[in-house]
Amino acid sequence: MTSTGVYPPAIVGPVVCAGLRMEARAVRRGLAATPVVVVGYRARRADRLPAACAALVTMGFGGALDARLRPGDVLVADEIRGGGDPVRCHAVSLLAGELIRDGLSVQVGPLVTTDHVVGGAERAVWAEQGARVADMESGVVAECADGRPVAAVRVVVDGPGRPLLHPATFARGLMARRVLARTGPALERWAAFLISGAP
Repeated sequence: MTSTGVYPPAIVGPVVCAGLRMEARAVRRGLAATPVVVVGYRARRADRLPAACAALVTMGFGGALDARLRPGDVLVADEIRGGGDPVRCHAVSLLAGELIRDGLSVQVGPLVTTDHVVGGAERAVWAEQGARVADMESGVVAECADGRPVAAVRVVVDGPGRPLLHPATFARGLMARRVLARTGPALERWAAFLISGAP
């Protein structure tokens, strides 16, 4: 970012997109050089994204649709749904492997973006369609990619049997924030492979 708070028109590496400032602060703790753009709730400020960069990576919290995912688990999306045609994510196995290397509990699967918090019976509907985690930004960001590689990393806060509106959510949120703060080094190793063009 320049001194005027405006990103240059082209960025060599990936850009991390976070919906909330608290997500951005957590992710930045583990990043050495990767810029983070706060795109706002439901990605309403996606206009902040740079005109060109190596990839767009959404990172933050998510709600599990699959009961096998527990608070603190990390989902690396292999596909982003909900913004039109599904968007395949880039170098998924590599990114998941780097996060596992750092000791995180990681699973891979489809992510769905909705315009509201998913709860109750709706979770089961999306789960039956194969989606594993829901968020409110990744699909919007993927639509802005214009052919650039995309990736999505979500740390689970709530899920089946663990509703978002619950006294335990605060503790789960703190745990998820700690996990999110550990994702940066793996992301930057993944980015180095992406930029180098290594297989």
